[in-house]
Amino acid sequence: MTQTYRIGIDVGGTFTDFVAMDTDGVTTICKSQSTPSDQSVGVLTGLRDLAGRLGLTLAELLARTDRIVHGTTVATNALLERKGRKTGLLTTAGHRDILEMREGLKPDRYNLRMASPEPLVPRDLRRPVIERLAQDGSVLTPLDEDNLRAECAYLRDQGVEAVAICFLHAYRNSEHERRAAEVVAEMIPQAYISTSSEVLPQIKEYERLSTTVVNAYVGPIVKLYMQRLTDRLSAAGYSGPIFIILSHGGVTMVKDAIALAAGTCLSGPAGGIAGARACAKMLDEPNVITFDMGGTSTEVSLITQGEVALTSERGLAGERIALRSFDILSIAAGGGSIAQMRPGGGFSVGPESAGAEPGPACFGRGGQAVTVTDSNLVLGYLGTNALSGGCSTLDTVGAEGAMDRLAAAMGLDRLAAAAGVRRLINIRMADGIRLMTLRRGVDPRNFTLLSFGGAAGLHAVEVAREIDIPRVVVPTVASVLCAWGMLASELRYEVTRSRPADRSGMTDQTIRNVYAEIEAQARAQMPSLKGMELQVERSAEMRYGEQIFEIDVPLSDIDFDAPGLVEAITARFHARHEELYTYASPGQEVDLVNARVAIIGAVDRGDVSHRLSPMMGNPVPAGTRDVHLPTGIEEVPVYDMAGLAPGHNIVGPALVSSETTTILLGRGDRAGLTPYGWLDIAVAPKASSTFKTVTTDHHQPADA
Repeated sequence: MTQTYRIGIDVGGTFTDFVAMDTDGVTTICKSQSTPSDQSVGVLTGLRDLAGRLGLTLAELLARTDRIVHGTTVATNALLERKGRKTGLLTTAGHRDILEMREGLKPDRYNLRMASPEPLVPRDLRRPVIERLAQDGSVLTPLDEDNLRAECAYLRDQGVEAVAICFLHAYRNSEHERRAAEVVAEMIPQAYISTSSEVLPQIKEYERLSTTVVNAYVGPIVKLYMQRLTDRLSAAGYSGPIFIILSHGGVTMVKDAIALAAGTCLSGPAGGIAGARACAKMLDEPNVITFDMGGTSTEVSLITQGEVALTSERGLAGERIALRSFDILSIAAGGGSIAQMRPGGGFSVGPESAGAEPGPACFGRGGQAVTVTDSNLVLGYLGTNALSGGCSTLDTVGAEGAMDRLAAAMGLDRLAAAAGVRRLINIRMADGIRLMTLRRGVDPRNFTLLSFGGAAGLHAVEVAREIDIPRVVVPTVASVLCAWGMLASELRYEVTRSRPADRSGMTDQTIRNVYAEIEAQARAQMPSLKGMELQVERSAEMRYGEQIFEIDVPLSDIDFDAPGLVEAITARFHARHEELYTYASPGQEVDLVNARVAIIGAVDRGDVSHRLSPMMGNPVPAGTRDVHLPTGIEEVPVYDMAGLAPGHNIVGPALVSSETTTILLGRGDRAGLTPYGWLDIAVAPKASSTFKTVTTDHHQPADA
């Protein structure tokens, strides 16, 4: 029987990752250099390489591919670099400065010298429209179409490429926004149009306005990229569906991703979290800290009792994006993070990154600054034939030259400087995990650290040791887990309704009717795919009457047909509040601010992995390498991960190398293998690996 494939594609800042999974769960992985100017070029190049690894032509691979799931950083980069399209805003007269006023706060509210953030839409392109709705959606002032057309003409003459439309209380009545969108489409036909009633139809004016503006700002770029990608894939012979992963970890169709472009802004790490959740289930480990270290950043998240928290409180590049996303902490620390001396004698690693171009000094593309990857090469942890984004070998001489320049500025020798770079980046990443755990009242010692991302293997064990995490697991697909995780993602469509009922009007039947209506809306959005089973996930955003923030309350296990529905939902809110903040106030009034329904389509995943046959005895190293350890230069064994199987055990210090990543075990660390062939590392206590700098002659690291 001819094998068919599902392909996951994750575009990162430095590399693009590819995973092809056949019907037996066998995975083939590939990495290629990202092409920031047009990511679709790098995607097609990588697919050709992937086809070659499978012994196929690109056309043959695409003909056998059932579906492609894709994560892209197009919107993320556009927002970070402020390279979105020229955007205009139509908003209720008297409210055009909300975008600039924000919530009356600066990011650093106590910094009196901090300049106010520059809004994505300048004031002259924020046009007031005469109309007004009351908070219940009734019309106070009808839409003045002559005024609307005059403002549209102004925006057209200014050459805007996108228009955001956000009227007061449009979440209760979208009539004015719909008509405004029709007029914009008529007068500025080439413009990308974003209305708040479609992007984020819920209460809170600034959040709704900001999210709608971000959607318009990045929308034309996302649309252009999606069109290029689909055209290139079609020309190459692909006719199947393309799914795009969104910030909440669900996937959607291309046309819906274009309409909700802001939903892809925070989607970069979402595939990794989806993959980590699948890994946690396979490990039967309910509590996991995800540790995703790539070229430019490290993302950390918590999986508690098998679930990942969703939040509406995230943003990017100083812009508020109130769409639901995984609760992820991003740390500006990656393999490409640049180490440098600061004015005044300070030493830092990151947040600046060498990126894909020119990349670390060891990539041999002209990079002169020291990066974390250069430090790992100088210390002997990387072999010169490690993956280097298309280079045949890593440039040891280039890395050493860059390190020598930094060492001279620091007054240290080469190895001491390299060890200092590693030590500082590890501390920064450990501090990030502390933020996600200890500051939330969570004890990291009760969790397993799941390490993935191309750069994570060389740092995960030391970071875990720093905060007393006893166990680290490294999947075989660790370097491409985001792409692998996309294949474990489900179709997800959410509908929200704000202020479904006043406190006095909250009856069982009112709540049932509201949830039934928005469930029908969500089902109508879900594409019909053969054999897909649908699940319904209900939740509510609730608060005590005097609070100004809401918490997310899962309601899926509540029987909506049983009597006492309002009381059951209220009791669930009290319990959730106590769970999060250690107290509840049952005597206070409770507000149901947003009712939400998600329709989830479980796409057939096939086997996500396959078990390996156990082998007895100790594995044979593929070679040895001289590396710098806290006690000095030492020759350590290097194991080939592909040659390991369940039953094998490794005692550190040692290196475990695969085609796309390397894992470092310190002295006293012990690694076994799970039934799936994943490294399962018991981390030695901190006392056995106290760091100290040893000055010694440099040993040339050997290849492995």
